[in-house]
Amino acid sequence: MAMFLRTFKPQLFSRPTDINRALTLFASQFRKSPGVVYERELLLLPDGGVVAIDGRVAPKGEAPLPSSAPVVIFLPGLTSGSRETYVQHAVHSAAASGLRPIVFNMRGTGDVPLHTAQFFSAAYTGDFREVIAWVGQRYPDSPILAAGWSNGGSILTNYLGEEGAETPLTAAPICNAHLSKGFDKLYTLNLGRNLRLILEKHRALFEEEAARPDGRPYKVQDGLKGTTIDHFDNAITCHAFGYASAGEYYAAASCDQRVPGIAVPTLFIQAADDPIAVASCIPRALLEKNPHAVLALTPTGGHLGWCCTELGVRGAPWSNVPMIEWLKAALEVEPLSQEQRQQRIDAHPSRAFSLDSETAIDEVAGSAR
Repeated sequence: MAMFLRTFKPQLFSRPTDINRALTLFASQFRKSPGVVYERELLLLPDGGVVAIDGRVAPKGEAPLPSSAPVVIFLPGLTSGSRETYVQHAVHSAAASGLRPIVFNMRGTGDVPLHTAQFFSAAYTGDFREVIAWVGQRYPDSPILAAGWSNGGSILTNYLGEEGAETPLTAAPICNAHLSKGFDKLYTLNLGRNLRLILEKHRALFEEEAARPDGRPYKVQDGLKGTTIDHFDNAITCHAFGYASAGEYYAAASCDQRVPGIAVPTLFIQAADDPIAVASCIPRALLEKNPHAVLALTPTGGHLGWCCTELGVRGAPWSNVPMIEWLKAALEVEPLSQEQRQQRIDAHPSRAFSLDSETAIDEVAGSAR
């Protein structure tokens, strides 16, 4: 784990907290892309929802991976998808290390067609479970790994805590996850805007839904008028997943309560100046008690920024290096046997249909209705 033997060296001008917040926003907009090309596969889930699996297309002349190459599933942050530059850099680094990277684009993100009036939730791990099972069936000879950022990291953490030692995953690095409650107003405004844009695109679908499992209709207008994440969650997320309020949802989604259940090597990479996954909410005592969890806390880095001297302000995030090194080290030290992995996959077989077009999804969903 060479990256942990030397200090994270941030850009000199990124050290003051307020400037580092601005740098985080700058990195999200102006970080250079490595130009990853993807091939997309749409998965129709049992409830009619759709997610997308984006696999990297190898450049011409690159040697093909063996069938047993480890697969790493990347879970992007809130409203993000495979095209985000921090995701592309991780995909590029994983491929360069001999891993087979795929990106799990959640409902409504990454231009995934929304076919049901449900987005995603940090507390809901059902879609991710379907993806893991699908990967296990598609690549039966391959170890399975996962890595997540921000909201995707929260989903991954909650899944690992729920599944415990029964997960088919070998290891996971998690970056800037919301381990418990705490948000910065500037970022909730920005993320709230992104959620509103997705809702606006699919508003007709939500307006057609007469009621949700809790018996209440979606508050579409409130969701479109709200300015922050909690406004959106009160109007939409709570109704989709049966929570009485955003506060109740956040309590259910908080990862700290599931940290004790994690039973595979898991690296948490956090920044002390993260304005979203704030340092004061890191459950240090719980992480210290779990022998499978390691916390790497840097003084700066912001939220998904991690601009460092060695890689440049527009280069790859520093966090990608320890993420990939953690995965490679775990494969050497504590790999699951193929038999163990297959037993765990077989215990929860995938119910998702793999389809190659939206037309096919419409046809299958229509016949099911």
